[in-house]
Amino acid sequence: MGSEQRALRLVVTGGGTGGHTYPALTAVRALQARLAAERRGVDVLWVGTAKGLEARIAPAEGISFEPVATGKVRRSRNPLKLISPANVRDMLRVPWGAFQARSLIRRFGPDVVLATGGYVAVPVGLAARSCRAPLVVHEQTVRLGLANKVLARAATRVAVSSESTLPLLPEAARSTAVVTGNPVRPAVLTGRPDKAVAALGLYGFDPSLPTVYVTGGAQGSVQINTLVADVLPWLLERANVVHQCGPANEADLHARAARLPADLMGRYFLTGFLGPELPDVLALADVVVSRSGAGTLAELTALGKAAVFVPLASSAGNEQAHNAAHLEQAGAAVALLGTVTPDHLRAALGPLLEDEPRRTAMAARAREHGRPDAAERLVDVLLSVARRG
Repeated sequence: MGSEQRALRLVVTGGGTGGHTYPALTAVRALQARLAAERRGVDVLWVGTAKGLEARIAPAEGISFEPVATGKVRRSRNPLKLISPANVRDMLRVPWGAFQARSLIRRFGPDVVLATGGYVAVPVGLAARSCRAPLVVHEQTVRLGLANKVLARAATRVAVSSESTLPLLPEAARSTAVVTGNPVRPAVLTGRPDKAVAALGLYGFDPSLPTVYVTGGAQGSVQINTLVADVLPWLLERANVVHQCGPANEADLHARAARLPADLMGRYFLTGFLGPELPDVLALADVVVSRSGAGTLAELTALGKAAVFVPLASSAGNEQAHNAAHLEQAGAAVALLGTVTPDHLRAALGPLLEDEPRRTAMAARAREHGRPDAAERLVDVLLSVARRG
């Protein structure tokens, strides 16, 4: 085997939450598949925080993992809060993390470094720059996260998920920017409605009615669950409903569902958690009611789904509200911002359920914002800047 066939060496950093971790993992898998087709391997080292989601995900996926110190930089307009003991302690951890990261990068010798955000990306990204390793920064949300704002100036290339992000980049980073979209797990794009019906036993569903998929994420959302429960009889007169409510909320919602009229009960499927059936449920759904995290938006636009978003108010920098409003302005979703009542949910869902052309038009506009090939585009960027070996 010639020297040009040696394994490509990739350092990945980013994590803390699924929003940073899963796009990175999807990009790693796409890169491995691309190079395997060329009979070339990929050596991957994931550098993250010891307590972040990535510390569990990377080893479970067979990826080498090394933790480094990092600190959460708390944003505040009050200068006294910025010099609080917790903030000062965390700020001092950043240079220590950068020292650790620099040592790891020198030892590993990456051809390219991918940073997907989260506090850990800052020391690792700066260490990559100081070691002159090519650095690709990927931003999942419409607005730049704090870590990526810092790293954008140091990056070889900045990959963003939306055209709308380009003007928000530091001026020095705009010439290096490319719109890739946010990587979506391939399995999400391969669902089949008939498999959802068979797997979940949805034989009481009325095929003449649209199907609504309600989700608040893996743990469920008390806010979304309560809103849906309050409009449930009205909703089931107009639609079939698959409701993924989170394991902790299932018993209470089952008790409420037991009081439904018998003719409506068959149209309601309630579950705490969806596993491998999720792609099939998404394929079955005509309308989705959910939070508006970057990963959710990437999946729903890639699939072209009409959606009603109830953003998580406490998301960092209020990013979920910005994500939802961005799609609503394009006619690609409905965003329920601020205090949301059952009446608001009825007003959002009613026109979509009762007017199929309206629903279809919204789904088409959502698809215009989707980038199902985002992982492949990000792989293109990584390979374009990687050191040749």
